[in-house]
Amino acid sequence: MPKLTYYGHDAFLIETERHRIAIDPFITGNPFAAVQPEDLKVDYVLITHGHGDHLGDGLEIAKQCGATVISTFELAGYCQRQGAKAHPMHIGGAHDFDFGRVKLTIAHHGNTVETPSGFLSLGPPCGLLVFADGRTLYHAGDTGLFLDMQLIGEMHPIDVALLPIGDNFTMGIDDAVKAVELLRPKLAVPMHYNTFDLIKADPSEFVSKVQSAGRNAAILRVGETMTY
Repeated sequence: MPKLTYYGHDAFLIETERHRIAIDPFITGNPFAAVQPEDLKVDYVLITHGHGDHLGDGLEIAKQCGATVISTFELAGYCQRQGAKAHPMHIGGAHDFDFGRVKLTIAHHGNTVETPSGFLSLGPPCGLLVFADGRTLYHAGDTGLFLDMQLIGEMHPIDVALLPIGDNFTMGIDDAVKAVELLRPKLAVPMHYNTFDLIKADPSEFVSKVQSAGRNAAILRVGETMTY
């Protein structure tokens, strides 16, 4: 069974039998990160979008490890131009890797990278379905609530759904609870909260409301690892 470790905000590490996969490794500048970028030894880096709190240390980690960045065509191309190995994909597309399979989903948000000459737009952001060791994980990225979450859950039974609850830039708690209803995962885990004052939220409230709706949710503490 895969292992999942939370590094705060939207940053996670998946460990399969033979591979290590970082998702949105925002470490530098993350007040909760329980690891240093140079300590993350991974084979792949999955990026939902280019904002600094998601692309984060992804480029540096990918280059230091010789890891492959997996993201949308535009963002993967940007990473290649910065010297990283990358595999470009796009919304609705899936591809088999040596650890399993990745499929990109829609996410309602923005996707820019800050450069010395200003912000560079890099097309749409994405969410991620990661199929590995017989399990399915959904990382929603930064997104608002959308009805097609119901299709995602119907077509791909989800073991763990990682959902933002911090509001302002993403879903708040009530919208995230509705997302759980649409996705129907075996377990929902909140993310993207309390990193900054603007996204303060109580993850216990999210868990309580999900459980009251008859679904399963749990808080993954920063630095904590779970199997799924």
